[in-house]
Amino acid sequence: MTVVRDAVKAALKTQRIETPSWGYGNSGTRFKVFAQRGVPRTPREKLDDAARVHEFTGVAPKVSLHIPWDRVDDYAALAAHAKERGLELGAINSNTFQDDEYRLGSVCHPEAKVRRKAVDHLLECVDIMDATGSTDLKLWFADGTNYPGQDDIVGRQVRLAEALAEVYERLGDDQRMLLEYKFFEPAFYTTDVPDWGTSYAHCLRLGPKARVVVDTGHHAPGTNIEFIVAFLLREGKLGGFDFNSRFYADDDLMVGSSDPFQLFRIMHEVAKNGGLDPATNVAFMLDQCHNIEAKIPAVIRSVMNVQEATAKALLVDTDALAAAQRGGDVLGANAVLMDAYNTDVRPLLREVREERGLHPDPVAAYGASGWQERIAAERVGGEQAGWGA
Repeated sequence: MTVVRDAVKAALKTQRIETPSWGYGNSGTRFKVFAQRGVPRTPREKLDDAARVHEFTGVAPKVSLHIPWDRVDDYAALAAHAKERGLELGAINSNTFQDDEYRLGSVCHPEAKVRRKAVDHLLECVDIMDATGSTDLKLWFADGTNYPGQDDIVGRQVRLAEALAEVYERLGDDQRMLLEYKFFEPAFYTTDVPDWGTSYAHCLRLGPKARVVVDTGHHAPGTNIEFIVAFLLREGKLGGFDFNSRFYADDDLMVGSSDPFQLFRIMHEVAKNGGLDPATNVAFMLDQCHNIEAKIPAVIRSVMNVQEATAKALLVDTDALAAAQRGGDVLGANAVLMDAYNTDVRPLLREVREERGLHPDPVAAYGASGWQERIAAERVGGEQAGWGA
């Protein structure tokens, strides 16, 4: 048992979870964006907050940027600021869903000039990758239609493929394109990248630098997300995983808050199929909007939730599981998983943090740091970051 615990602790110490710049800004629902005191006003202040998450968790050294929300004049200087804070810049997320011209789509739009604008933005994002040292371009498209007959379904796939191919050719040797999918919203009749199969097909056609991104909230109710994860890992096409939680649709709630057992099942497949190995190069990122809860503590808690699910997944007795599976022992196999899931891993994670010189309770440590009171007092004036900022 000591050997198992040591192996689990070693794996947890190497885990890395990327946090999103937009998670530190104001957000809300379709009806209201809720402002909070101390919210960042600039991309640099977002990085300052992200640095606190990494300081207290020890596993969140990367921050994803969103363009144009995080647009600056000097991206190299922004990367330097991140480095000074013990961080590095992660995925560059594009935005082709907020301009008026994108009412009928972006890269799939029926008009060539609109498609050109969208592709030029994606190419700009690759330029930003060059300047910041980022290796991942994250693509999510709101493209789709609301009514039967509104546009040609196959024609839109052709336009999508052409746009992706142009951007793919612009990538450097060490850069990747990560294509996300979402089964509906904001389009309600057809969505141009609605599922993992569509994303996988486009990535397969593009080549080895294109991979699929799985977002927990982007599936129909009842979808077996762990199957998708296992399949994509087997094919070498899982490029990233966006953590959040949902009750109804793409709620973007804190990961593990609505269905912690699902998170465990997913992380079991990730761990079992090599997804935690740095060589597999799966980018694990939080993609959440903290609407009514305090931003930084919520991000810290989300990181901890992922750590707990990962620890439980690593405690699965894979030899016993394989033996039960080979013997057709249905209940025995399920019991192996449930034994791991029902283990209280919080003492183990406290040990891991203490061995790394961290406070055993990151949320309490943040609360005692005084950072929340400091930013509430100092960040007065200017325009707070938020949706559309």
